[in-house]
Amino acid sequence: MQVRDWFVERQPEFAQWRQDIHAHPELGFQEHRTAEVVASKLAQWGLEVHRGVGRTGVVGVLRGERAGKRSIGLRADMDALPMQEKTTLPYRSTHEGNFHGCGHDGHTATLLAVALHLSQNRDFAGTVNFIFQPAEETLAGGAAMLEDGLFTRFPCDEIYGLHNNPMVGKGRVAVREGALLAACDGFTIRVHGVGCHGGMPQQGNDPVVIASQLVGMLQTVVSRSLDPLVAGVLSVGMMNGGTARNVIPDLMELQGTVRTLSISARETALRRVREICDGLAASHATRIDCEFDLGCPPTINAPGPTATVAAAAARVVGQDLVDAQITPLMASEDFSYLLQACPGAYFFVGQDGHFCHHPEYDFDDDILPIGASVFVEIVRDRLS
Repeated sequence: MQVRDWFVERQPEFAQWRQDIHAHPELGFQEHRTAEVVASKLAQWGLEVHRGVGRTGVVGVLRGERAGKRSIGLRADMDALPMQEKTTLPYRSTHEGNFHGCGHDGHTATLLAVALHLSQNRDFAGTVNFIFQPAEETLAGGAAMLEDGLFTRFPCDEIYGLHNNPMVGKGRVAVREGALLAACDGFTIRVHGVGCHGGMPQQGNDPVVIASQLVGMLQTVVSRSLDPLVAGVLSVGMMNGGTARNVIPDLMELQGTVRTLSISARETALRRVREICDGLAASHATRIDCEFDLGCPPTINAPGPTATVAAAAARVVGQDLVDAQITPLMASEDFSYLLQACPGAYFFVGQDGHFCHHPEYDFDDDILPIGASVFVEIVRDRLS
């Protein structure tokens, strides 16, 4: 029996797991029920279970029947989004305002299915660490697990993760060497001025005009400071100030996001934002404060593990359904922290339907056997 057939045969059971998790979504670092469901199943199947890793994370350790020193990590995220579900599914969210709108319910069920399969088929040499991570949506869970000694307590030579992707096409698998997803950093900029009557601007120092100039100048960060062959984007999403149409305020606040696909581009972009703020402040004899909310680094796949994923996927879905050079996305993922600490690769499994974070999104249970089979093929390859 092909490994995919094994998962397809049992897919209804795995779908029940997924739909149960979907009906009980939990936000980052609140995944207590989900973590207990995961830990209980892993323990039932004979894995060594560690709870509370990175606060609410779970790690299951499975050793093969054959001696081997190598260890690999397989990771799934468990948390939901703070948004309202608008589906009419029979298993829709029972927690008002919480919703598995990104498919982490499916990722968790997929990795559980892999754990079940490998617990019954331990003909591999080495150790598999099943990493169920909390708080991906806040980009904090990966770092929390690392701070809790993830790779010290559970050493991994390589690590792999997946995400559903409605843009790829159902049944397809996509990956790429190098940057797959962007770094994500936020900024808050406060432009100080001197308030006055709107009909007598000479009596003040108008922060609205300065802030408006700043929005345009910030667009040169990407167009004139980054290598044209290195993607990046800077967007101002909020611009607030003032209380009346005939009053020039004394403060304007801007908030936005910077996305970059390399460490050097990230450093350059953040440096230039601050330099532009300082320069514009000096030219207007005022003060501009710039604060960064540093998110996660870019998700960068290592060459060897990327090739491993592509080969494993080809054995599962066929070469024609594998895209080994998928175009990077400017979305972000805190699996990037794990990839900074351990070589590995992150890949997409395509599905139909709404894109992630849409209020009517639902993970497609039909693709669970594909993702699970790719994980198993990776284990077979790397721990053969």
